[in-house]
Amino acid sequence: MSSIKSNILIEAEDFHEYGGWVLDSQFESVMGSPYLLAHGLGRPVEDATTTFNVEVAAEYDVFVRTRDWVPGHAPGRFQLLVNDVPVNKEFGANGEDWNWETGGKLYLPEGEVRLSLRDLTGFEGRCDAVYFAGDQSIPPNEVNSASRSWRKQLRGLPEEPIDNGEYEVVVVGGGVSGCAAALAAARHGHTVALIHDRPVLGGNASTEIGLMPRGTQGAVLRELSERKDNGDLKAYDILKAEGVSIFLEQRVFGAETKDNKIVSVDTVCSRGGHEYRITGSIFIDTSGVAILATFSGAETMFGRESQEEFGESYAPEEADHMHHGNTLFFRTRMADEPIEFPEVPWATEVSKDYANLSGQLIKPGLENGPGPRAGENPDAPEFRFGGANDAFPATHFWEYGQWLDPYTSGELVRDYLMRALYGTFSNVKRMEQRAYANLEFDWMAFVAAQGEYKRYCGDYVLTENDITEHADFEDTLIGNDGSFCIHCAWEEGEGKYDFRLKDWIWDNRDGQSYSIPFRCLYSSNIDNLMMAGKHISVSHVASSATKLMGNGAQHGVAVAAAAHLCLALEKNPRELYQEHLSELRSLVQAETSCDHDIEHNPPIPQFTPVPS
Repeated sequence: MSSIKSNILIEAEDFHEYGGWVLDSQFESVMGSPYLLAHGLGRPVEDATTTFNVEVAAEYDVFVRTRDWVPGHAPGRFQLLVNDVPVNKEFGANGEDWNWETGGKLYLPEGEVRLSLRDLTGFEGRCDAVYFAGDQSIPPNEVNSASRSWRKQLRGLPEEPIDNGEYEVVVVGGGVSGCAAALAAARHGHTVALIHDRPVLGGNASTEIGLMPRGTQGAVLRELSERKDNGDLKAYDILKAEGVSIFLEQRVFGAETKDNKIVSVDTVCSRGGHEYRITGSIFIDTSGVAILATFSGAETMFGRESQEEFGESYAPEEADHMHHGNTLFFRTRMADEPIEFPEVPWATEVSKDYANLSGQLIKPGLENGPGPRAGENPDAPEFRFGGANDAFPATHFWEYGQWLDPYTSGELVRDYLMRALYGTFSNVKRMEQRAYANLEFDWMAFVAAQGEYKRYCGDYVLTENDITEHADFEDTLIGNDGSFCIHCAWEEGEGKYDFRLKDWIWDNRDGQSYSIPFRCLYSSNIDNLMMAGKHISVSHVASSATKLMGNGAQHGVAVAAAAHLCLALEKNPRELYQEHLSELRSLVQAETSCDHDIEHNPPIPQFTPVPS
């Protein structure tokens, strides 16, 4: 056995038992790695534990990569235990963003060592990795190629991605749109890879978030959105039965392009850190964030267009980068006995007098209901959708980040919403102690529901006027349904309760379906790239209607049919539009006839109306 001390890196995802901690990989592209999150809703969670082998008994320098997510208050404190003995340091309390905190020196015996993370608060403590340095080296904190190589070397991972197969159709994003595209492509007889960065399929319809699909209620959507007893979609089982290769918890971090075509994509697995390469002929982006544009150079647009650009009545006078923010969903319950809840002096400043919890989910993925209110919030907006007598207390009122970069500020947005929500809950308990003594959190998402990101540029950009005027396109493939649902954020310094929206524009129009031309579903400059879902080629205003999950499922069915013809005819999507439009329309219409007919296919209810 070597007498030289080795350096030991233990990644969060390498823990054998997570206990009450959860693996959070949403922000991996920014902070470099998934991390364990102590999501206890104010109650310390069970320890996360693992074991590792020490080859040389000696003294090691201890480092823990963590984040003090509310500097000055340190609500996410935790301990590191080695062989059940706590290190003499509380981590997550140094006032710093993601960094390697030093834990001093520690003697490690030879052989198997037990390592534990002990949550002290129940308020979102987070641990990325633990490093024992035998050579007094300081671990790199930067997120770059060098630090990734450093991690791979210590974990014994190969530098180059592992070949994970070649497929005729590669779908990136396992929300409803992606599941529909993958299912339809498989039923056309093609080999299909579905890449998804979460542990469960469904996106905003998954149990991680819990929305019901609105928009066009087509046959494929209804099939995929059926749920098991535990709330999970049946989509995974359906897709596996059709032969789709499903790669869960894999994030795309690169792509190879050649001659204006995507050749392959590189992914990294959140559990284990292995990198893979998937080769394909046709690529369909259903990620909702236009992820393939990032690595292929596909043209995109972002933010709100001016009224002048497309002549849209709901557009602002001047273009800007405001977008629909991210949201958190939650529900509460009345317990059988009084429930204590800690004080949260670290709540967002603007939530310290806010005490309205109306709109929490009753059951994830099923319905919304009214919630407790305490005190008065004279400046809090009340929202009313649809008809004058319909009130929808939807939890997606808890929305933030409309003026921030959604790609780099996701964790900041999620954390801000958590601070606001925890503060509001505490206020309800404090202001009306007798009425809400038994109130407790039943569930709160730690995964943010995606808002608005970049949208692809196709050969045509669908606008508000195209929808309201029911524009007739020669290349109409499908119909979409639903209202304009435009989220109106507070301007900087305008509204006090900035974790709720200023207002909504909810325009039911005439209740009729509208057309989606094929030119909105393929990239203007990447020849084998198509898209479905919220990031198709539409204006900001138009996207507020087309983004609905049911509509995205229709996009998915349409581009799967296009992929089939592209492969059969050896054509790209633009050539289909130019030379084979009639064949494409016939194929799609045969699969979606009457799907967009609201009268015969009413929407799946998302909310339970509450009387005004």
